[in-house]
Amino acid sequence: MIPRFPSSSNEEAPFEYRRFDEVDPAAFIALLNRAKIREHLVQHDPFDATSINIWIQEKLDVDATAGCRVRAITYQDALVGWCGIQANGDDFELAIVIDEQHWGIGKRVFQKLMLWARALGHSEVLIHFLHTRPEYRFLRRVASKVFESEWLGRTFTSYQLRVDAFAAPTARLR
Repeated sequence: MIPRFPSSSNEEAPFEYRRFDEVDPAAFIALLNRAKIREHLVQHDPFDATSINIWIQEKLDVDATAGCRVRAITYQDALVGWCGIQANGDDFELAIVIDEQHWGIGKRVFQKLMLWARALGHSEVLIHFLHTRPEYRFLRRVASKVFESEWLGRTFTSYQLRVDAFAAPTARLR
């Protein structure tokens, strides 16, 4: 049986996926320095005008890498998060960072990432959640493997996902 993606309460909301260089760096600073966002990410110094520009360029470089795609998520032209498929050694990992006011779109963003993974030709991808996040029963059910991993001294729950195990709803890829 092929699992269907869970539905989202914001299914029809006009969220857009934009290249990082189409978003004001100050919007990234405001988002990524929020305490609730930082609580679930690896520890790093708060961003400033210099460090955010370096980080944005790094993400643009990732976006230009074969098999990768990184996008800002906007709602009514305001930045509400970012997501992407990034290389991690020999693997590719999904990244999803969403402002807490928009956490309801997480499943929809995950669905978009899985569509991108399919379009980019991936057979498997990983997604890592900091141990501060609850376990995702949906991911546990569909993951080919669930394990703990460590990065920069932090513990993560990692889910290995077969891309072809997901139904491919019709959607535009950009």
